[in-house]
Amino acid sequence: MEKTSQEQLQAIKHVLKQTSDYAHQSVEQIRQGMNEAAARFPMLPDIVVEDAVIGQLHGEWVRGQKDVADQKVILYFHGGGFIAGSCEFYRDLAARISMASGVSVLTVDYRLAPEYPYPAANEDCLSAYHWLLDQGYSARDIVLGGDSVGGSLALMTLLSLRDAGDELPRGAFLMSPHTDLVHLDGDSYVSRAALDPTGSLLTSGRIVNDYLGNWSGAVPALLSPLNMNLHGLPSLFIQVGDHEVLLSDSTRFADRARAAGVEVTLEIWEEMWSVFHTLAYMLPEAQQAIRNIGLYVQRQFSNN
Repeated sequence: MEKTSQEQLQAIKHVLKQTSDYAHQSVEQIRQGMNEAAARFPMLPDIVVEDAVIGQLHGEWVRGQKDVADQKVILYFHGGGFIAGSCEFYRDLAARISMASGVSVLTVDYRLAPEYPYPAANEDCLSAYHWLLDQGYSARDIVLGGDSVGGSLALMTLLSLRDAGDELPRGAFLMSPHTDLVHLDGDSYVSRAALDPTGSLLTSGRIVNDYLGNWSGAVPALLSPLNMNLHGLPSLFIQVGDHEVLLSDSTRFADRARAAGVEVTLEIWEEMWSVFHTLAYMLPEAQQAIRNIGLYVQRQFSNN
């Protein structure tokens, strides 16, 4: 596999560190920064984008090419710390995942904090899944996907569906998921602190505080899938960077899920950071990681 040179990696990380001060930026600054970044992404040719009305929510159908399978779907939950992110920002990544998997991707503009604190995003992700069922998709036609807190939402959706006795989707792929927003005690918060250009313990603390808002009482257990009963979850595919503070969230979760009988594939990408996939237009590592996601999705839908 082609790799980015050390000089290029250091230059990219330097820029990310200068522009990703999430812990100290206002909500408006973070949202504006993501909007400006979305406008700069060089879009793939021939992608097909259609607006979707998902109950009361806006979404987008994204297809990396015209002839992707419509009878199967990836339901994708974006990251952004619960306060930012949009279908527009994730359009390029969704198109690349669609192209790699040969499947349509449905992205969702779930409600954002602080205007809509917990459990708004959780409720919206659940309702998007049920909306797909109402549109005629079977659970076996659906794979969930998500990055960062979108990966958290994918896991929390799976756990909520399981606990409600609902049929679960085929599987889920997670990129740099927060699997524990309650304790924030993973070893990598310390061991990767100097290496991670975008994440930190302070950032993760802000994420949970922003989402909970004025929530009173204990932090809801659902915000820590790592510490919940994981029995009965479908196949999971996790990708995480070796240089990110969330590394332990993925490695510990993979171990505990396997111990609960869940089929888990974990990929640790050397020298990469949280959701490096969004730079696929310039990073060969991101391009390969997305190809691996596509292969995972294809395998899930090829199983009887």
